[in-house]
Amino acid sequence: MLVLGIETSCDETGVALYDSERGLLAHALYSQASLHSQYGGVVPELASRDHIRRVLPLIRQVLAESGLGLNGLDAIAYTRGPGLVGALLVGASIATALGYALNKPALGIHHLEGHLLSPLLSEPALKFPFVALLVSGGHTQLMQVSHVGEYVLLGETVDDAAGEAFDKTAKLLGLGYPGGAALAKLAQQGDSRRFKLPRPMLHSGDLDFSFSGLKTAVLTLIQRESLNEQSRADLAAAIEAAIVEVLIAKSLAALEQSGLRQLVVAGGVGANRKLRDELTQHAAREGIRVFYPELEFCTDNGAMIAFAGAMRLQQAGIKVSGLKDFSVKPRWDLELLEAVS
Repeated sequence: MLVLGIETSCDETGVALYDSERGLLAHALYSQASLHSQYGGVVPELASRDHIRRVLPLIRQVLAESGLGLNGLDAIAYTRGPGLVGALLVGASIATALGYALNKPALGIHHLEGHLLSPLLSEPALKFPFVALLVSGGHTQLMQVSHVGEYVLLGETVDDAAGEAFDKTAKLLGLGYPGGAALAKLAQQGDSRRFKLPRPMLHSGDLDFSFSGLKTAVLTLIQRESLNEQSRADLAAAIEAAIVEVLIAKSLAALEQSGLRQLVVAGGVGANRKLRDELTQHAAREGIRVFYPELEFCTDNGAMIAFAGAMRLQQAGIKVSGLKDFSVKPRWDLELLEAVS
């Protein structure tokens, strides 16, 4: 089954071709980071307009790289939500139009399901069931995954997510937008033990997250102290250490609660090197297997959407409800996503 995947949920335009027998054939990604950096965050209208400019050339690019044409497609998968409504509508309109023109199914995919399943693109040894730590943008969630579409929410953020905490504290340090990667790079030069920062909800007794208190603590510290370059690096290291410690502790607790021994880490924060290194060390001591997507698939991308679409269509025998339903869901709970039927 050959599936074209289109991702336009926020500030990255991703397109990919996935074949259920041959794997990922081609993918292309365009980031709008430079477009939004001057504003300190994503401007929805600009994001939508840029998706319109980029998505068709990217489709032509992946088709050319694969040596295939539109007529060879079996289906089109697109991100239906969650995300920015205008941005989502760009991908949905193009996918649905292609579906009608080619008389092929166009399937709306949950953005977080794409992230959740993305490690299967690079690690075929991963089998259901497992626990997933989803750390993508405004989402920090722990899910118990039994099968495609069979998800139980174990815990989630009650305010700022991990990605938001990285970006907001990076902005306080003058690192601009997007700041997560810049903060992690600065942290490599710092001593995480110099500044004492809170670990919000670390001992809450549940699997929920809260990082707004960390942001407030960083703001208070910056207002109180005069920071030189080394101090900024030390503070960046302390911020990273606090976020990573909470993510690891909650993930291990989720595994213990569920009785499972496999953990998937997916989403943009999943690319953080400190998180990967420390979680891998903890997992080795506990006899747990941890799976990560390739670094290029941690960010929003079309490959994860094409892959999730192929899995759903295969298991449903291509008969999935709403295959040409032109609609988007800017707010969409992953736990409420229908199982493959």
